[in-house]
Amino acid sequence: MAIPASNPCVLYRDFGHREHQSAVSSAAGCGGWYPVTSGSLLTWRGVCRRRRGDLRAGAFWIAKPSSVEMEEIAGMEEMDEVLRRSKELSQPVIIDWIASWCRKCIYLKPKLEKLAAEFHPRIKFYFVDVNKVPQALVKRGNVSKMPTIQLWKDGEWKAEIIGGHKAWLVIEEVREMIQKNI
Repeated sequence: MAIPASNPCVLYRDFGHREHQSAVSSAAGCGGWYPVTSGSLLTWRGVCRRRRGDLRAGAFWIAKPSSVEMEEIAGMEEMDEVLRRSKELSQPVIIDWIASWCRKCIYLKPKLEKLAAEFHPRIKFYFVDVNKVPQALVKRGNVSKMPTIQLWKDGEWKAEIIGGHKAWLVIEEVREMIQKNI
């Protein structure tokens, strides 16, 4: 059961049998809250809220990030490593080609970081500042306009969006591109 809240945390109810939670309740104490980490998510669980025979009810929050910071690719070696890892893990990557002088690029980046949170950890998001990298890397990406958002899968270029229009339209196009190619 989810309860809408003003923050990105979501409240869930958790039901479990006494034997499954006995170790937890002895560690946290009845009615206590304790943190649980699962990958990159932090969860707070409440135990022993109600007892009915062998069944206990509790609540816990799963904190999902509202945005995920995109990592920078600063050279050819880093690009090779990103694509190698992508191929090895069968994990698609999104690469945002930006320029520091491009206002649309700067405005779009935080919106892409919010989109990255939706697909985290299934898809990794990166950015390349074309003014800071060798031109050979820019040519490898076949980039001529800013911002360009590309989807790479299994070490190969699959699709791209050139984002010269409104940010919300670009984000929707990127979302569609991901859904079509994943």
